[in-house]
Amino acid sequence: MPLDADAIGRGCAGRLTLADQLCGRELDRFRAALGTGVPVTVSCTLQAPLFDEVAAELGAEDRVSYAKIRETAGWSSQARTAGPKMAALLAACAEPLPDAATVAIESAGVALIYGRDATAIEAGRRLAEHLDVTVLLTRPEAVEPPQRNDFPVVKGTIAGATGRLGAFDLRIDDYALASPSSRAQLEFGPGRNGATSTCDIVLDLTGGSALFPAHDVRLGYLRADPRDPAAVERVIAQASHLVGTFDKTRFVDFHADLCAHSRSRITGCTRCLDVCPTGAITPAGDTVAIDPYICAGCGNCASVCPTGAAAYALPPADALMRRLRTLMLSYRAAGGEAATILFHDGEHGEPLIDALARHGEGLPAAVLPVRVNEVTQLGPETFAALFAYGAVGVRILARARPKHDLESLRRVVGLGDTLARGLGYGGPAGSPVVAIIETDDPDALSAALAEFAPGTPATEPARFMPVGGKREVLRFAFNEMHAAAPSPTPRIALAAGAPFGGLNFRTEDCTLCLACVGACPTHALTDSAERPFLGFEESLCVQCGLCANTCPENVIDLIPGVDFEAWKAPRRVVKEEEPFACTACAKPFGTRSSIERVVEKLRDRHWMFSGPSGEARVQALMMCENCRVEVAVNQGFDPHAGAARDKPRTTEDYLRERAERGEAI
Repeated sequence: MPLDADAIGRGCAGRLTLADQLCGRELDRFRAALGTGVPVTVSCTLQAPLFDEVAAELGAEDRVSYAKIRETAGWSSQARTAGPKMAALLAACAEPLPDAATVAIESAGVALIYGRDATAIEAGRRLAEHLDVTVLLTRPEAVEPPQRNDFPVVKGTIAGATGRLGAFDLRIDDYALASPSSRAQLEFGPGRNGATSTCDIVLDLTGGSALFPAHDVRLGYLRADPRDPAAVERVIAQASHLVGTFDKTRFVDFHADLCAHSRSRITGCTRCLDVCPTGAITPAGDTVAIDPYICAGCGNCASVCPTGAAAYALPPADALMRRLRTLMLSYRAAGGEAATILFHDGEHGEPLIDALARHGEGLPAAVLPVRVNEVTQLGPETFAALFAYGAVGVRILARARPKHDLESLRRVVGLGDTLARGLGYGGPAGSPVVAIIETDDPDALSAALAEFAPGTPATEPARFMPVGGKREVLRFAFNEMHAAAPSPTPRIALAAGAPFGGLNFRTEDCTLCLACVGACPTHALTDSAERPFLGFEESLCVQCGLCANTCPENVIDLIPGVDFEAWKAPRRVVKEEEPFACTACAKPFGTRSSIERVVEKLRDRHWMFSGPSGEARVQALMMCENCRVEVAVNQGFDPHAGAARDKPRTTEDYLRERAERGEAI
């Protein structure tokens, strides 16, 4: 492959060394580079084991990183113009990413093999020397009894299952033991419902419906069609290794204080609950709980979470953003133009790109591949930042038959495309600038990239450094995307259910009770300790609806959209009133308008507030809570007592009083 040393040198900081056989006769160059004590990036992964061995000899394992520029750039029909792309990939690779936290899983090897015929018993025989096996047959066919009872064989049907590797809980109906006197076929005793079982591993060979949602990513649950011998062999081999202690990545960092799920038993945001494919997320009072042992790392929850409460950790949002920033800045510094970012994963996307490089045209020189753990982890802040940095398009490579549901990714992609085209980043009419390519065919990938119509680049690409949590990164990215936009529209309307927007207040009916402030989980709504005040900051609003559902006067409406001017503006005053001073101690409480309105409605219009005794109650209404209690206790004043009467009250008394007040009888 051709190497444009000048372009690579302009785009990459540090010393650049070219070699033809770095993994062979020029290996001393690698040793010399390690001897300098600075980080070293190798632009090939083929001989990574050799380079790792040399680095380990010199105690420099933590200073070596690898960039794959051969399959992603050099092996292409456009390789001679791919110098800026190589520079960008090398520079981005050198940007460090923090390690994700892990949780420990213990498996003692207690396995339940669930089947309906001799296939399950044979699997049990194969695994008995590795695992503590029990075979459970559901509605078994004629099964010949084993010659030796090396493991239990029982009958039953799993009616419910929860858990994961090392901690499965099963509920079994029609449970029965096998008779030891079974002759031609297994015979079982009387069955009973409601039996329970715990185990570390479940091997499902029934060929029926899976016991878990998203079963293929449930650790410890292995499933194969008994009619497919190769599939059965694969799961037997996998099960035999599931004994011991395993470190599982904690894919999502959850911050309960940012969660907008509910307040005061009123449900607000349920976006993460709606998209989790494994059931790892469950309601937990005002927030949700994410089980790291069940979470499969799809990232759907983090991509749709508007507050940043669920934040993807592989890598964190700000770390991924810094790598993208380095990628784009280096590409431009090396002379690259009109970059399109192609996100892909390692399990599906990388082999597809390799196949295209080895047997096809390779990736175009302006298409910059970025590997992520799961493409479903991407959020709108990622797309916004890329357009601000100067990208002309974003493509996401996904499976034709995806491992994770892509519906939430499609919504996020639609949102990103709407915002980009609304700000003038779009290309030809109707052509999306953010889109998903769903294919397992390298030639189809090549065709999709060739058909892509680039959008309009930023007028002055941004250089901002993303820092902070997801919400802070998102605010930075949106503001920078708007500042660099070809057509900086002040506001873009979005469909109902969008995670961004403002609020419409019918302030004339608002009593400043401030129930909405107490319900708001993001502090977009605030009050003041000094005076009756309601403020609103639109950049913090996630359209959870808790304020509207809590408001007793029903004066709040949601307005989905992104108002870029409001995002840049400080907190605005929604309503502010003069406080009412307590007539006894002058302490401010309530609003003057609300207290005066209450007094006006009750004075001389209700028997409790009429006459001389009623006036005392009116005066109590104009006191703060402390003074009102003091008057009631010290003066023997009962604010609820009726007027004293010498005789029982009759119907005639009631009718006469109403007539005196001019009320209809």
